[in-house]
Amino acid sequence: MNSNINNKPSLSSIHEIDRYLSNRFIALDENGYFLIKVDHSTKELVVEHFSNDIDPQGRALDPETGQPISCNEQNPRKPLKTFRGRSAKEIGIKITEGEGPLPLSRLDHALYLGRELQKAESCMKSGTSYIQD
Repeated sequence: MNSNINNKPSLSSIHEIDRYLSNRFIALDENGYFLIKVDHSTKELVVEHFSNDIDPQGRALDPETGQPISCNEQNPRKPLKTFRGRSAKEIGIKITEGEGPLPLSRLDHALYLGRELQKAESCMKSGTSYIQD
């Protein structure tokens, strides 16, 4: 899918543009993926980083079993690292300027993570539930 929206006059709202762009092919980050949570009791963002292997179709595989990772896993995986912070900026700096190898290898993944961290921070401040896209 070509993500060039300039030639799509029917896309007039932010919601339509975002929905259109969400349908494009996204290559997974070989360094893994993140699950973002809001801990309302401590007023912190909690970001867990998990490793994965990627098959030729671009699907994330569990490194232990070699099977595609399901969205409804019965046996939760253990994160490689957990980041905690009080703001999206604090977490972003820990992830991108922390010690050791960076857990991100793709710019589009970093941009996605930044958007989601901002959304999670907003939910934390307002006391509402956060759902990661």
